[in-house]
Amino acid sequence: MSAPSNITGLGIILGSADPAPLIEWYRAALEPLGAHWDEHMLVIGQQAIIGFDRRDDVADKAAEPGRHLINITVRDIRAAEKHLDSLGVTWVRPVEDVGGGWIFSTVLDPVGNYLQILQGPTTL
Repeated sequence: MSAPSNITGLGIILGSADPAPLIEWYRAALEPLGAHWDEHMLVIGQQAIIGFDRRDDVADKAAEPGRHLINITVRDIRAAEKHLDSLGVTWVRPVEDVGGGWIFSTVLDPVGNYLQILQGPTTL
C-alpha cells in the first residue's frame, strides 16, 4: 500500500498585463457552471483554483495557445455548451464525443489561451 499523497490541490495562474478583463471573462464563463470567486481567485472544484496575476513580462495575446490547456471537467457538457454559446465564445473545437465516454471541447479565452471543457465517463 502506498503512502497517502502529500499533494492537496492544483492551481493555475494566468498572467496578463491587464488581468481585469480576463477575470471578468472567466467569472462569466465558469461561475454559472459552479465555480465561485474567493478573494483573488476562482475556485473551480475541490482544491482546484485559477488565479490571476498582473504581469509586465507577458504579451497581450498567447503566442502558442496550445502550449498550456486549462481543463475543466463538468457533469453536463451540453449545459456548459449552451451557457458558453450565450456568451458568444469562440469555439476552437466544438463539443464532440471522442469515445470511451469522453466528450471534449475547447474555447478561446480573451487573450488566446485554450480552455477545454470535458465530460468524462459516468463511472469516474
